[in-house]
Amino acid sequence: MLAAAGSLVATIWAALHLWILLLSAVTFLFLADFLKNRRPKNYPPGPMRLPFVGCLFHLDLKQPHLSLQQFVKKYGNVLSLDFANIPSVVVTGMPLIKEIFTQMEHNFMNRPVTLLRKHLFNKNGLIFSSGQTWKEQRRFALMTLRNFGLGKRSLEQRIQEEAHYLVEAIRDEGGQPFDPHFNISNAVSNIICSITFGERFDYHDSRFQEMLRLLDEAMCLESSMMCQLYNIFPRILQYLPGSHQTLFRNWRKLQLFVSDIVNNHRRDWDPDEPRDFIDAFLTEMAKYPDKTTTSFNEENLICSTLDLFFAGTETTSTTLRWAFLCMALYPEVQEKMQAEIDRVIGQARQPNLADRDSMPYTNAVIHEVQRIGNIIPFNVPREVTVDTKLAGFNLPKENVLVLESNWPSLSCSFLSLLFSKNLPSSPQSMRS
Repeated sequence: MLAAAGSLVATIWAALHLWILLLSAVTFLFLADFLKNRRPKNYPPGPMRLPFVGCLFHLDLKQPHLSLQQFVKKYGNVLSLDFANIPSVVVTGMPLIKEIFTQMEHNFMNRPVTLLRKHLFNKNGLIFSSGQTWKEQRRFALMTLRNFGLGKRSLEQRIQEEAHYLVEAIRDEGGQPFDPHFNISNAVSNIICSITFGERFDYHDSRFQEMLRLLDEAMCLESSMMCQLYNIFPRILQYLPGSHQTLFRNWRKLQLFVSDIVNNHRRDWDPDEPRDFIDAFLTEMAKYPDKTTTSFNEENLICSTLDLFFAGTETTSTTLRWAFLCMALYPEVQEKMQAEIDRVIGQARQPNLADRDSMPYTNAVIHEVQRIGNIIPFNVPREVTVDTKLAGFNLPKENVLVLESNWPSLSCSFLSLLFSKNLPSSPQSMRS
């Protein structure tokens, strides 16, 4: 009897001991999360956060800008919004955004690098690099792009030539319904490809079409739940299947695509006569035998080229697809714009920049498309590099991401200039 009672007590104690250990571990993790994410006094207000997941449960991850509208109504134009374990501050409103970029730009110079981005780019390239790498790559890219026609009439001629190919591809559909997605992406990417790769790609080039598909898929995957969770639990998720693994495979294929083009350039590269961005980068690399003293190396060449490829393809092609959608939804606007095009340009020649002043209605429609089809409601984040006071709130150094919000229905944005806090609860209509 005593032996049975002793065995029962030992079993109960072992179970309690396990629960005590588990409770202690959970308590420790919550305490560590609390201490790590303590906020200074007068920190921007925001929705309640939970340990490890932050404010993610408040957001509609498919349409986060709609959730943000409600937060701006409640908390104002500067609010805290933690994305999982990443403390962030969202800034909206033209006066505040202007203050950041004109008076406090050195306080927000760096780009934060999430674990996902570090896995993909390792702080290389143009978009997510910081410090000396960013300065070198940005200066070189601006100079090289200008040398190869950016902002010059030669680029306008390339656009006109590619517009001709796009019109022919649409005409080949014979007036039947079709998805213009990748035709538009191909046309837009060919403009930047002519500068970066020195060539354009045919609309039936299967390999290039695959690259465009991978790029499009990567954009969608990056905002998926598994990719966001990777930033919190990378050591666990690196061994598990999911959208993050698909994203990694896509980017490896994209990097291999650019690497093959770089190797082809090396075969007939003439440092005295660069043909495109890659040739110019190879020439710059040759100036620095010691690669530890500069950011001009092959890894940065691939990442910078992909950044240009992405920025020059995704943003413009998405805007053009919004324009197609708006014209389909508002045929009366399309009719007025077509009448102005026929009157000013006619059917015998292509449009050019000189026509813009004579086409106020078309110009207004283009801007209206950009207003209602804002494709980047959250701009690329920046990192607070020194303790900063913004609109009376304290932002601690290197602990906060600053997200500039461009969504047009917020209180004030670059495109809409709506200075009212009366935010619409549904998508806006095109103003005729």
